[in-house]
Amino acid sequence: MPLESERIEGQIAFIETLDALKGIQRRNLVMDGSRRENSAEHSWHTALMAVVLAEYAGAPVDVARVVTMLLLHDVVEIDAGDTFCYDEAANGHKAERERAAAGRIFGLLPPEQAAPLRALWEEFEAGQTPEARFANSLDRFQVLFQNRNTQGGTWRLHDISRPQVERRMAPIRQGMPALWPVVQAVLDDACASGDLKP
Repeated sequence: MPLESERIEGQIAFIETLDALKGIQRRNLVMDGSRRENSAEHSWHTALMAVVLAEYAGAPVDVARVVTMLLLHDVVEIDAGDTFCYDEAANGHKAERERAAAGRIFGLLPPEQAAPLRALWEEFEAGQTPEARFANSLDRFQVLFQNRNTQGGTWRLHDISRPQVERRMAPIRQGMPALWPVVQAVLDDACASGDLKP
């Protein structure tokens, strides 16, 4: 079967564009504290977490769908950049920047591929399905352990308090309710050690 040049060119353009995700620096440190994590590493890490922690999903989920969602959830950062979750001003126009980025990046693909992948990205953002709730929980859970393993990491650096972290971790209550006590235990320890403001 001969290749359709326009189709493969669009697919290759999408693949080449994804490489830029490796250069998007997040605020969080990798768990050994040696450097900041990039968005591609974060996506890979949370996708593998979905495989390992699937038994804790708050409702039955299609794990392959969750993995794909997590691999896609931050591709918009290629154009929109990473927005620090505790930066209220930057978060005010984040959705608009990310929608524009989604249009451009997913638009590189043939329409029959672009539509379902963008729909998964939108599903993650909406956080309404069992898969999206689980994926959002994993997105938050990973960062919890980055901060635990770096003695407060970005919490200390940005003077973040426990109530702020609990609000950020709130999706875990629905997406992985059995692990909410783990969240509380990590925050208890962080407050006791001075790694997190009460």
